[in-house]
Parts: sequence; structure tokens; C-alpha cells
Amino acid sequence: MSCPICGKEADAKYRPFCSRRCADVDLARWLNGSYALPATEDEPPEEETFPTQH
Repeated sequence: MSCPICGKEADAKYRPFCSRRCADVDLARWLNGSYALPATEDEPPEEETFPTQH
């Protein structure tokens, strides 16, 4: 298995990464939002209409 950050062979101690450095790079990417999926704007909710009481 190769390291997803640099491509070197993974080390069992840091699996799936090759080193502490690559594990920290991955964590930093998660924490700063680099891995976030782009959001799409939802359509605004339609106003609910209730029957009027007479």
C-alpha cells in the first residue's frame, strides 16, 4: 500500500501513511477544510399554506 500523501510505501506504525509527517499533513487538510465537499444551494422552502378557519 502506498502513502496517499506522497506515494511512498506505507509504514505499519503510521498506516496508511509512510510517516508521522504525512499523517500530520492529512490531518491538517481535514482540519482546514481542504477535504470538504462543495455545498450546493438548496431551493428555498415553499411557504406552507394552511386552510383558513371561518
